[in-house]
Amino acid sequence: MTPSSTRGRRTARSTPHGATRPGLWAATALAALLCTTAATTGAANAANAPSPSPPPAGASARAEVPAGVTAGVAVFDRHTGAFTEQLNTSAQFRSASVVKLLIALDLLWGRSPDALSAADRARVDTMLRGSDDAAASAFWSANGGGAIVDRMVSRLGLTDTARPPATHPGYWGYTALSARDTVRIYRHLLDSAPAAVRDYLLGDLRQSTRCATDGYDQHFGIAGSFDRPWAVKQGWSGFSSGGCTSTPAATRTQAPPASSPTGADAVDLSRPALHTTGVVGAGDRTIVAVLTLHPSGTSYGKAYSDVGRLTRSLNVPGATRPAGTWVGTWGNGVRVRTSTSTTSGAITALPAGVEVLVRCQKRGQEVSVPPYVNDWWAHLPQYGGYMTNIYLSVPENQVPGVPVC
Repeated sequence: MTPSSTRGRRTARSTPHGATRPGLWAATALAALLCTTAATTGAANAANAPSPSPPPAGASARAEVPAGVTAGVAVFDRHTGAFTEQLNTSAQFRSASVVKLLIALDLLWGRSPDALSAADRARVDTMLRGSDDAAASAFWSANGGGAIVDRMVSRLGLTDTARPPATHPGYWGYTALSARDTVRIYRHLLDSAPAAVRDYLLGDLRQSTRCATDGYDQHFGIAGSFDRPWAVKQGWSGFSSGGCTSTPAATRTQAPPASSPTGADAVDLSRPALHTTGVVGAGDRTIVAVLTLHPSGTSYGKAYSDVGRLTRSLNVPGATRPAGTWVGTWGNGVRVRTSTSTTSGAITALPAGVEVLVRCQKRGQEVSVPPYVNDWWAHLPQYGGYMTNIYLSVPENQVPGVPVC
């Protein structure tokens, strides 16, 4: 495959990125260190083009929902007691792992975290930090299943939340939830829950791990759009690969069925779901809830990037936005490394085709994807490492406008 004529003439040492990128590197030993599968399409690269700059913090903004995405959005400023963003706030989505907030609150209702057994405390920690499904299933089974949701609806005055459908009683991720009810859950945790419960659960949410226990990169949305302090509980369902490892991650334990329930008020259980929820800013100033559904077949990296763009468009008082340039990537299993060489340690692998924040770039080991080579490496501050520029969706070896480290 040859470079597109619109990119002009190239030498064998240049790196034409984008829709014309060939998939030849899979046969090379060096490329095996960087990328496990050669996969890229013109549509994916178009979707991963650098996104526009977000509005200044504190500026008025309207949620920018990417094409094909269904979203429910609520942003609540606790300082003013007012919403800065509201979009389809009462729309019901399947909760995926966001319901783990209700599972944890129910477990601790009327008791101190110190009263938990060591085993239960460990389950809560891994359920909230690493979004562990086995821990959630253990609590769901032990504490009444759907009755957990019923109790929390009554206790918190939730209006759009409901237990999973009768056809799937053990599927806690099929709990119905809305953006406005998600804000109510966080408001209870922040303003009404006993201090010990608040501090314990928020402490776990502040320690959200980049890689969940099922191998998915869960630092999208809030965690990628804003600098700390933040505390997040994310949710995903219906994807088959989520980055973090050089091989495909396991399908989310509670994957959607082949078809959804019927009826005007049925919650969609089929389309891939990706949710970002949490609190942002000093003093946990702002609560953010972004619930989304994506077209069938959407890759995790595409949905991850779309949720990031939507979140970055929001007016989130008190949030600090990270410095850098958002750039699309291509290829599967692209690794972030501790230094600018393929022999340095691998920190993680990126979700295929995801956008990354590039702070600066520097020369390092020359990477070859015959007949292309590139010795520039991008520093990714949110990962604390480097990736070779050869897998960035830009037309030249260097990223335009990004400074040298």
